[in-house]
Amino acid sequence: MRHTAWTLIAAALLAGCSRPTPPGEAAGFHSIPASGWAYGDTLEFEPTPEPAAAAGTGRIAIAVRHTNGYLYSNLWLELATPVPGTDSMRLDTVNIPLADVYGKWYGRGVGVSYVAVDTLAGTYGYDSGRPARLRHIMRVDTLPDVEQIGLILFPDNVIPDSIQ
Repeated sequence: MRHTAWTLIAAALLAGCSRPTPPGEAAGFHSIPASGWAYGDTLEFEPTPEPAAAAGTGRIAIAVRHTNGYLYSNLWLELATPVPGTDSMRLDTVNIPLADVYGKWYGRGVGVSYVAVDTLAGTYGYDSGRPARLRHIMRVDTLPDVEQIGLILFPDNVIPDSIQ
């Protein structure tokens, strides 16, 4: 009887830890060429939540997949997002930390690839037909060892618990 009670408690705790994919979440991902991410290459993302909303605001998370050979502890990005109801774009500088001061990667990975996800503070706009733009602003012409970049949108009616 005592063993059954512990089993039920453990099952309840495990069920509470899982997070279903919220409705309305949208994402876009770009693979970076093996030759590297050139300074002038701007990636465009047009995440549209389901059900499709013409425009709105929400939280943004940026996912970075990089190799063990990445030479820096962070990734500086320039993010341009549409301001709903206007023709303007909001321009932000974003720092994505990838490693601690000792060189231990924050992201999770298998082998030589690691994935780090960072949810940005504040809200950002999205507007159908007007993509968000993302480019690196590191102090190198071509940034090696970044494999993939993703932009994840959580509309205001969807609040992300935590992204890991």
